[in-house]
Amino acid sequence: MNKSFLKTFFTAIIGGLISIFVYNILEDLNIPIVEKSFVNSINLSGTSSDFTFAAEQSLSGVVHVKTKFQQKTKYYSNPFDFFFGDKIYEYTPPPVLSSGSGVIISKDGYIVTNNHVIDKSQEIEVVLNDKRSYHAKLIGTDPSTDLAVLKIDCKNLPLLSYGNSDELKVGEWVIAVGNPFNLTSTVTAGIVSAKARNINILSKRFAIESFIQTDAAVNPGNSGGALVNRKGELVGINTAIASKTGSYVGYSFAIPVSIVKKIVKDIIEFGKVQRAFLGINIIEINSENLESLRLDKIEGVYVSKVNENSSADKAGMKEHDIILKVENIIVNNKAQLLEQISKYRPADKINITVKSNGKLKKLTIILQNIDGNTFLME
Repeated sequence: MNKSFLKTFFTAIIGGLISIFVYNILEDLNIPIVEKSFVNSINLSGTSSDFTFAAEQSLSGVVHVKTKFQQKTKYYSNPFDFFFGDKIYEYTPPPVLSSGSGVIISKDGYIVTNNHVIDKSQEIEVVLNDKRSYHAKLIGTDPSTDLAVLKIDCKNLPLLSYGNSDELKVGEWVIAVGNPFNLTSTVTAGIVSAKARNINILSKRFAIESFIQTDAAVNPGNSGGALVNRKGELVGINTAIASKTGSYVGYSFAIPVSIVKKIVKDIIEFGKVQRAFLGINIIEINSENLESLRLDKIEGVYVSKVNENSSADKAGMKEHDIILKVENIIVNNKAQLLEQISKYRPADKINITVKSNGKLKKLTIILQNIDGNTFLME
């Protein structure tokens, strides 16, 4: 037996003894031993890109909404009848068929969708993920947020639980679930690209636009469908796309569930939305108006006017104050402020943090309705 072999043999033995010694120390200290292959399978950001759990949780809670609109057209057989005749004919064209998506929010059949999905429709059909079909009753709408609530006669339905859209972070993974181009139960994935986007698509009075912007692919038919986080929770209702062609080109927008929850609850309880108002005019602060507003920092929302006897006035809010927070949520633009106020009803008491003459103040405000009182509308 040569010296080279003995040297290699004893080196291997010593190496093995050292490995056993180190392993025992780590085990005594309860330090987990992880294989390299397992470490490499983990995303360095601490998250996984596997969306199977979220998809499984949400697919059965998203429905296909089909609508029908029938319109009759009156016409004259010739131009002379228009001036001199009395023969008016009616023509019934084929019905206008349209479709979108909806989300089951209760086991007894309440479904939320977009107002524009069911607007003007005379018949509404809801098809579940298991292909069961039901006639749907329209419970109520809110054009100012583009939301509507439907009801089908069915029990023990699978539903999507509400998540927290306030806690969503830019860069967080989300999935969109819906029925684009009548391709039922379609799932796409993307990230939250931005929050509190106002894209000026709602022209109604007191419109609230504070959209979650994502790059999850959304197309016609996805409207009213679910935006879901990685836990399988509903965080938004997919509503619009930014496109010159009518098809997805990179950006989509969803109504945050913080707004959806309150609007849906109002419609189910009252048949209409109970809107709360601060009674102020506001200006967004930016680099262009920073100097004219005599401010030294871009933060919050500037109060340009406080209406007399409004909820803000009664709480002590003043012109030139800067609103920084609603409860514990930071607000830096109009969309964020409207989103937070939309979560409350008249008579609700909330705390708003303002900067007044350079000093921080916390105001307790009792919200009012549009008529300047705290009554709920019947």
